[in-house]
Parts: sequence; structure tokens; C-alpha cells
Amino acid sequence: MGVKTPITLKEAQVLFPSYSLISLTPTQDGVIDTTYILDEFILKHYERDIEQKIQADKKLLTLLKKTGLNVPLCVAQNGTWFLYEKLHGKEIKNTQLFHIQSLARFMAKMHRTTHQYHSKQIFLQQYDLNASLKSIKSDFYFYYKKLLSLRNYKQKNDGFIHGDIFKDNTLFDKEKIAVFDFIDGGNGSFIFDVAVALLAFNPSKRQLYTNVFLNTYNQTAPFKITLSKLHEEVSCGAKLYSLLRILTHKNTKEAKKLARFW
Repeated sequence: MGVKTPITLKEAQVLFPSYSLISLTPTQDGVIDTTYILDEFILKHYERDIEQKIQADKKLLTLLKKTGLNVPLCVAQNGTWFLYEKLHGKEIKNTQLFHIQSLARFMAKMHRTTHQYHSKQIFLQQYDLNASLKSIKSDFYFYYKKLLSLRNYKQKNDGFIHGDIFKDNTLFDKEKIAVFDFIDGGNGSFIFDVAVALLAFNPSKRQLYTNVFLNTYNQTAPFKITLSKLHEEVSCGAKLYSLLRILTHKNTKEAKKLARFW
């Protein structure tokens, strides 16, 4: 269920009287925070005490927007409710080469903008990997053993990364890509950021799409990514998100989809 804190359209209109709020549709697949879809906006209620993260997110989104990247600005806040711009497009089902090229151009420009960006948020610090591994040991011992290498996983600090560019955090309007949900990003490895994105967008034609991505990304990125380094991070990214999927869903269904990338 995507909604944890319910709100009616009338209540939302009272919270944001300066905006024309006509319809209110709850999302169904949210894991952590409450999200409603309106005609021209997204209404969010963060189910966590992350005020510092929210303010940092606003600052980052403003920076990215100024460079021409298609990200949503927070347009209003009332207490614990936040109104964001609604981005246009659809979540894609089948990845085409032009999707890969659009993704690569977006990430290269984003990384060029956030290279050496000073954020108090460190991407990996929000996950206590040792504690997370211990918590799955008794019920998911096979996966515990397979994911144990995460205990020693460290990331280079290249600048701010999204860290979660899976398909459900993107929209496409033909060749134009929109990316959202930067709230849990932080400073980390650009190669990891790319690796995670390719886990989602490159499941069937791995070699071709990886080469196209790298050729496009490396033209304008702050530094070039090699295929060998990328393969290392794909394995690490798949292991990290396998662990997070097990923690979230209390089963291995979603983790199995990533296991082939280990």
C-alpha cells in the first residue's frame, strides 16, 4: 500500500489554497513515504524524521533544475506535507536504445553538476550493512552468505549520486527523461550510480546497451568509466539492492531478480 497517512482532496485544498487542486489519487506501490498524484502536482508526506534531508533535497533539485535537468521542484510546504511539480511522461516497460542514450546523457550532466558537491549526506551511511546482514542471517541464511562481502564494501566520494535510478523513479516523454525521488541520495560513487541504473534499464541486451550507455556517458561526464570498473560495481549494486529488497519485503522474490548480476 502506497499511502500510510490518508488525506482527502478537501483537506489538501485547505493546506494549499493558492494552488488549483482538482483531483487526488493515492499511489499503490510506495514502500516508505505517502504519495498522492494530483492533476499538476505530487503530494508527499514523509513518514520519517528527515527534515535535514528534505532541505538538502530542495537545494539539490534547484541546482539540477537550473542546469536544465528534468527534475521536480518542491513548490510548497505546509507542516509535514509537501507539494512537488508533476513531471510528464510514462514509466517504460521495454527499454530501447534511445532510452539508454537519454539516461546516459542525463546522468553525465547530473554528475558533471554534482561533481565535488558538498553534501552532509553520505549515500552508504544510511544503510548499516553489518546490522542489515545480521538481521537476515537466521531467516535467509543462503542470501546472508552470498551477500556477506558487503561488510567490506566502501565507495569513493565523487559527488552527489541518486543511487536508486530504477525504472519506477523515471518517466519518459518520447526521448525526454525525467528523474525524481532524490531524497535518499547522497555523496558516493558515480560508477555505482551508473551500475544501479543499468541493473534496471539493461536486463536483456546487457553488452550492447552497456556499450551504448558508456559511449554516450563518457562524452560529457566528469571522468570516463571503464567497462571493467562498471562490472565490479554492477555486482556490488545488485548485492546491495538484493539485501534491501529482502529487508523490505521479508522474502527473496525481488532479490532473485538481481541475483544473476552478482
